[in-house]
Amino acid sequence: MEEKNINNGSRSTIDNAEIERFSRIADEWWDIKGKFAPLHSMNPVRIEYIKDKINEHFGKFSSLSLLDIGCGGGLISEPMTRLGAKVTAIDASEKNIKVASLHAKNMGLDIDYRHTSAEYLEKTGEKFDVVLALEIIEHVADINLFIKSCSELLKPNGIIIFSTLNRTAKSYAFAIVGAEYIMRLLPVGTHTWSKFLRPSELCNAMEKSNIEVSDLMGMVMNPISWKWRLDAKDLAVNYLVAGKKS
Repeated sequence: MEEKNINNGSRSTIDNAEIERFSRIADEWWDIKGKFAPLHSMNPVRIEYIKDKINEHFGKFSSLSLLDIGCGGGLISEPMTRLGAKVTAIDASEKNIKVASLHAKNMGLDIDYRHTSAEYLEKTGEKFDVVLALEIIEHVADINLFIKSCSELLKPNGIIIFSTLNRTAKSYAFAIVGAEYIMRLLPVGTHTWSKFLRPSELCNAMEKSNIEVSDLMGMVMNPISWKWRLDAKDLAVNYLVAGKKS
C-alpha cells in the first residue's frame, strides 16, 4: 500500500466531510448486511456492464492495466483482479485503503492499493487502459477537475466508466428519502441531492475532457427483491456512462 500526502493545498477534488463520513463506517465494507449492503446488491450488474464494455473494446482482461478511483473497500477491485486485470486502486480515505488492503491480502489477491486522489496520481504521469469511477463523482469537491484528471489518467484508446445518480425527483425520493430515511439502507447524509449529475451534464463534462461518450445505461433496483437490472431506457436514478479517449 502506497501512501501520499494528498492535502497539498492546491486545487483538489477531495471533500473532507465526505471522506470523514465514509471513513467512520469503513469497517463495514465487506459486511453484506451492513451499511454497504446496497453496493453489494448492485455489484453483479456493475460487474456485468464493465465486463461487457472491456470485452467489446479490448477482447480480453489479461494484461490490461485498470484504475479503480474511489475504490472504498475493494468491492470492484477484487472482481476485476480475479478477471485478470492488473489493478491499481485509490481512495482519499486512508482507512478505506487499509480495510481494502487487508481484505485483498486475506483473499490472496495482488492489488496495488494507494491512499491518494485522482489529481495527485495524474501528476505521476501514470496511464491506464481502463479507468473506473463508480459511485464517487457525486462525492467529490470539484467535478470538472475530477473528470479532467480521470481523462489524463487514461491511455490513448483507453476506456472509462462512470456510475452515479441522476438529479431527478425520483432519485431524491428513492436514493435519499427512501434509502436513507425510511428503509435505513444507507446512513442519513450519505448523499447530497444537489451534487447528483444529470446524464447530459456528465456527458458534456466528459466531452470537454476529450472523452467520447459511447454508451449510457440505467441501473434499476427492484425494492422488493433487492435485485438490480440494467435498463437503457431508465436513467432516472442510477446510471452508468462509458467513454473512450478521443
